[in-house]
Amino acid sequence: MATKHIQYATKGTCSQVIDVTADENDVIQQVFFMGGCNGNLQGLSQLVRGMKIDDVIRKVDGVRCGMKGTSCPDQLCRALEQLKSAPLED
Repeated sequence: MATKHIQYATKGTCSQVIDVTADENDVIQQVFFMGGCNGNLQGLSQLVRGMKIDDVIRKVDGVRCGMKGTSCPDQLCRALEQLKSAPLED
């Protein structure tokens, strides 16, 4: 099965990079966060695995962390938006 993969440099969060892979049907296969709140981000990664990209974006887009204008879930949405247009790899 073909997949697409990106590493997204986050902005405004404790995590610095989100590494995400989806299959050719836009189903998320894996998500890794570098930095940030390890337990919470492992949980988020497990929750979104197997979900369609657009479903995740619909659920967590715009989530904020405290007074910040963004959050790790919100930055995941930015990464997923980029992933949607990434080329498929065999």
